[in-house]
Amino acid sequence: MRWNEAEIDARLAAMAEQVASGYGDVSPALVGIQSGGAWVARALNGKLARPAPLGSLNASFYRDDFDTRGLKRAVQPSDLPFDVDGAHILLVDDVLMTGRTIRAAMNELFDYGRPASIRLAVLFDIGHRQLPIRPDICGETLALPPHQRVELRGPAPLVAEVIEIPVKADE
Repeated sequence: MRWNEAEIDARLAAMAEQVASGYGDVSPALVGIQSGGAWVARALNGKLARPAPLGSLNASFYRDDFDTRGLKRAVQPSDLPFDVDGAHILLVDDVLMTGRTIRAAMNELFDYGRPASIRLAVLFDIGHRQLPIRPDICGETLALPPHQRVELRGPAPLVAEVIEIPVKADE
């Protein structure tokens, strides 16, 4: 399964409508989780009638598996060029799977201040939850077996495809 630029664009347009209807007169700040979530946040922001404040988080140090995963090679620092205290935050990621990355990102957000609210927007929800986290805004919900993932490529154009994850011999 693959999604081309036009298909991703259609999902982003639908998500932008959900942002507009879900926030009313309140203007949320978009915070993308690096790297795919930051790409999605930037593209989503371009679809909004009024562009929102835009930031990005690198939640790597906040993950509960940091000691086994380590850092990605191209790690970028978090960038929140607005005051988090009292802000309505729309946390954006490309794929929601277990919920652990979202938990880590929320932990980091609270190091910057106390937001008025945090909502979650994801391009794809593949539903392999390990934590009680759900998206408020979702481009597409998929039911994938555990050995498959959605991989987003970007930053522009955004395209995605389902990939196979090799199963370890001892599993």
